[in-house]
Amino acid sequence: MSFLTYLSFINMEDKPLIWFYGELKTPPLTSAARIEAGYYLRLLQLGDKLGMPHSRPMPSIGSNCHELRINDENATWRIVYKIYFDAILILEVFNKQSQRTPKKIIDVCKKRIKEYENE
Repeated sequence: MSFLTYLSFINMEDKPLIWFYGELKTPPLTSAARIEAGYYLRLLQLGDKLGMPHSRPMPSIGSNCHELRINDENATWRIVYKIYFDAILILEVFNKQSQRTPKKIIDVCKKRIKEYENE
């Protein structure tokens, strides 16, 4: 398939997903959890605003930062992302094991935002 043919399948108004860190794969996520995550990430690409219970704001990380919530068979996954006007930046994928997001995760996400914005 040529590049131009490939482009005809992409809506140029969609926001690209930029995987700054993390991946969704089996294992550890089940196939159903990957499909759910993909569905919500696609909605974000199309410009939809997600709210509870699927996503919640993370102002402790930064403006326009959110935590996508994926409940899997034996784990609760979180995908931290930041919405830019032209892209969705994936900052971290992790297994959430407590009510509060660990400080280490928050600090890493803030660092990645700075790295991305300085490039």
